[in-house]
Amino acid sequence: MPFTSIKSKNMQKETKLSDAETLKILRTNRIPYPIYSIVKTEDECSKKAKAIGYPIAMKIVSKDIIHKTDVGGIELNLRTDEEVRKAYKKMFLSVRKKQPKAKIDGVILQQMISGHEVIIGTKYDPQFGPVIMFGLGGIFVEVMRDVTFRLIPIERKDAQEMVREIKGYKILEGVRGHKPINFKALEELLLKISNLMLKEKRIKELDLNPVFVSQRGAVVADAKIII
Repeated sequence: MPFTSIKSKNMQKETKLSDAETLKILRTNRIPYPIYSIVKTEDECSKKAKAIGYPIAMKIVSKDIIHKTDVGGIELNLRTDEEVRKAYKKMFLSVRKKQPKAKIDGVILQQMISGHEVIIGTKYDPQFGPVIMFGLGGIFVEVMRDVTFRLIPIERKDAQEMVREIKGYKILEGVRGHKPINFKALEELLLKISNLMLKEKRIKELDLNPVFVSQRGAVVADAKIII
């Protein structure tokens, strides 16, 4: 997340919340998240995947792993029981090889969702207090740095301006036959994140990446919280 200019004086004291703790905070604050289940065994994966419904995503659960992709801890678009079981074995082998000391608590299975990828992040700055960021996800945030910032708290007008300030705004408006996203739902999500940072004073950093936005709404697909 592009907060390189914002540094905390207490980095050594900060810790990453577990996935279960993070999801509980999202649920308590009514932040949209796909149907999911945290499981510990391959057989549980098979059973819960069928209950959730294919296609699904699988992600490693470990407080010791900050970037799941770097250790092979994410598998997407799994469509059959065979693919789920294969992905489970592959994931554990990869994670144990690349980060052998990590304590693994299982995996998250979650419903696959679609839409445009955006990113929402917050960081607590010792001088200015909490700051919120919004931008397009994927290559747009990694290469183009197409993001915008505001000090928290924000109001509806601020959320609207944040969305419209990025260079990729026209993508969200709809291009080449794509329909415009639900801007009201995205603005509501930004407001909820702003309120969350005011309510949960212990949160030093929050990273929602990706968030999928479409005509149907805005749904967080992955989240990281540092306290």
